Amino acid sequence: MKESNKSQSLPENAHRPLNPGEKYQPLLSPSGKPLEVTPYSVTMGLLMTILFSAAAAYLGLKVGQVFEAAIPIAIIAVGVTGLLGKKDSLSQNVIIQSIGACSGVVVAGAIFTLPAIYILGLDVNFWQMFLSSLLGGALGILFLIPFRKYFVQEMHGKYPFPEATATTQVLVSGEGGGSAKTLVLAGLIGGLYDFVVATFGAWAETLSTTVTHVGQVVADKAKLVLKLNTGAAVLGLGYIVGLKYAFIICCGSFLVWLVIIPLMNLIWGGQVIDLMGTGIAQTVSQMAPEQIFKEYARHIGIGGIATAGIIGIIKSAGVIKSAVGLAASEFKRKPGEGRQSVERTQEDLSMRTVILGVTVALLAVFAFFAFGGVVNNIWQAIIALLIVAVIAFLFTTVAANAIAIVGTNPVSGMTIMTLIITALVLVAVGLKGNAGMVAAMVIGGVVCTALSTAGGLITDFKIGYWIGTTPKKQEAWKFVGVAVAAATVGGVMLVLNKTYGFTGDGALVAPQANAMAAVIQPMMNGGSAPWLLYGIGAVIAILLTVFKVPALAFCLGMFIPIDLNLPLLVGGAISWFVSTRSKDAAVNRARQERGTLIASGFIAGGALMGVVSAILKFAGADWFLTGWNTAGAGAAPAELIAIVPFLGICAYMIFASLKKSEQ
Repeated sequence: MKESNKSQSLPENAHRPLNPGEKYQPLLSPSGKPLEVTPYSVTMGLLMTILFSAAAAYLGLKVGQVFEAAIPIAIIAVGVTGLLGKKDSLSQNVIIQSIGACSGVVVAGAIFTLPAIYILGLDVNFWQMFLSSLLGGALGILFLIPFRKYFVQEMHGKYPFPEATATTQVLVSGEGGGSAKTLVLAGLIGGLYDFVVATFGAWAETLSTTVTHVGQVVADKAKLVLKLNTGAAVLGLGYIVGLKYAFIICCGSFLVWLVIIPLMNLIWGGQVIDLMGTGIAQTVSQMAPEQIFKEYARHIGIGGIATAGIIGIIKSAGVIKSAVGLAASEFKRKPGEGRQSVERTQEDLSMRTVILGVTVALLAVFAFFAFGGVVNNIWQAIIALLIVAVIAFLFTTVAANAIAIVGTNPVSGMTIMTLIITALVLVAVGLKGNAGMVAAMVIGGVVCTALSTAGGLITDFKIGYWIGTTPKKQEAWKFVGVAVAAATVGGVMLVLNKTYGFTGDGALVAPQANAMAAVIQPMMNGGSAPWLLYGIGAVIAILLTVFKVPALAFCLGMFIPIDLNLPLLVGGAISWFVSTRSKDAAVNRARQERGTLIASGFIAGGALMGVVSAILKFAGADWFLTGWNTAGAGAAPAELIAIVPFLGICAYMIFASLKKSEQ
C-alpha cells in the first residue's frame, strides 16, 4: 500500500518525552509497506554521495570544518522527487538522504588524518586511503547498530537532535518549489563569490588587523592579531552552528590569540623554547603570532580536546551499559523467536549479522595493516587492530551523544587522543620514524572514520524513526554509500594534493591534519611530546567541564586558526538576529528555516565551486591576479576591498531570511 506524504507534519509528541503508556507513532504506518529502496532512490543517493564527498573534502581541507550534507541533500531530494512526481516520495527521500550523507562523515574521517602523511613529507597511495575510509566506515556502522534503540527510542524526547530535526522538517514539509529555489539561488551566489576569490583573487580571502600600520606594529611587538576569513561557505557554516556554539568556539580562539600568545611573548620572548626537539632556533619574540600558535599555543588545545574526550567516555559509561544490554537481549533471542512482534520501523540487521560483520571487518582491518604496507609484521598488526577495535567501540557513544545533543561531532579531538595512544604503543613495539608516522596516521584514519560515521548515522536513525522508515534498509545501504564516498574522497585528495598541496604558500590549511602531524612527528622521531602544553590544556578542559562549558567546542577553537573561527561567530550572530526580530514565534521559526536554506546554499555552492577551481588549477589554468592579492603589504588593497563583498553577502543572508516572515 502506497502512502501519501503531502502536507504532513511530525506528531505533537515527536520532540518531548513520552508519558507513561504513551507510544510514538511515526508518519508512515509501521504496518504499511512504503517504497524505500528503489533504483531511483539508490541512484540519487549515490550521486549525492559523489558530489558532496568532493565538495566536503575541499571545504574541510580548506577551513577545517566538514559541513553536514544532510540538509542540502534532503532539499535536493525533495525538489527532484517532487519535480518527477514520484510516489512514496517521503520514504524514498529518506533513503536518498541516508546514502548521500555518507559523504560528509567519510570525508571527516579521511581529511582529518590522511593529509598529515603528505604534511610530514611522506606518501600514501589511493588504496591505503580508500581502505582506511572503507573499513573505518564499516566499523562505525556496525558498532552503532546496537545503540540505535537506546538513542532514538529509549531516550525519545531527551535529546534535541538538532541536525536530524532540521533535516526531517525539510523532508516532511518541503514540496520542493520555494525551498529548492532559495537553495539554488544561495548556492549560485555563494559559489560564484568563493569562485571569484579562489580562482581570480579579486579580493583577499582573509582580513587581518595587520592591514593597517598600527595593526602591523601591534602584531610585531605585542604578538596581537585578529583575522577573519571572508568566504561565503564559512559564513554559512557559522549560521548553522548557531550563535551559542560559535561563541564558545571563538572564546577558545580569543584565549589563545588575545591572551596566551601575547603572554608567551611577554614571559619567554627572549628565549628559545624547543619542547619537542624539532630544532627550533628562533626566540619567541622573533616569531610571528602565527608561528607561536603553530609551535606552541595550539598544543594546549590538543591537550584540552584529548581530555574532553576522556571525560566524555566516563560520562557515557551508563550509555554503553544500557545499549550493550539491549544488544545482548537481541542476541540471546533464538532464530525466529519474537520476530513477528518486531514492527517494520524497529527492525534492525540481526545481532548475529552485526557480530559476523564486526568479525569480518576486524579481520579485514588486520589483513590491511599486516599486508597493505601499514606496519612491518604480524605482531604490530595485532597491536594496531586492538587499538582500532577498543577505541572505536568506546568512542562510538561519545560521537553519537555529541551529535544527539549539539549536532557537532568532536571526532578530531578524539582522533588526536587516538594518535597519542597509537604513537606511544607503536614506539613501544619498535615501530617508529617515517614508517611509524604513516602507520599511526592510517590507524588514526580508520578510527576517525569509524567515529565520524557512527556520529552521522545516529542522525539518519532518528530521521527514520520520526518518519517511519525501515532501519534495516538504512543500515544495509549505508555500507554502499560508505564505499562510494571512500573511493571519491581518495581520488579528490590526490587531486588536491597535486594542485594545492598541504604545506607551503598557497597550500590548503588542513588544520586538523596539521595538528595530527604536530602530535606524531616528535614522538616518532625520538623527540618528546609537549606534555606541559597538553597538561595545561587538560586543566582548562577540566575547569570548563566543572563550570559546565562545552569543553570540546572551546578547545577546538583553541587549535583552529582564528581566521576560520571568527566567521562562525558572524554567521551565528546573523542566525540569532533573524530568528529573534518578531514577537511571533512562528514567524521567527520561518525566518530561521529560510536562513538555514541560504546558509546550506552558501556551503554547498562555495565548496562545489572550490572543487571546480581546484580542477582548473590542476589543469594548468592560472587566472589568479598575482601582484594584486598576495601575502604581506601588497595585499592591503585586496583586503580593504574584501570588506565590501563580505558585508554584501552578510546583508543578503539577513534580508533574504527576513523576507519570508509569513508562511
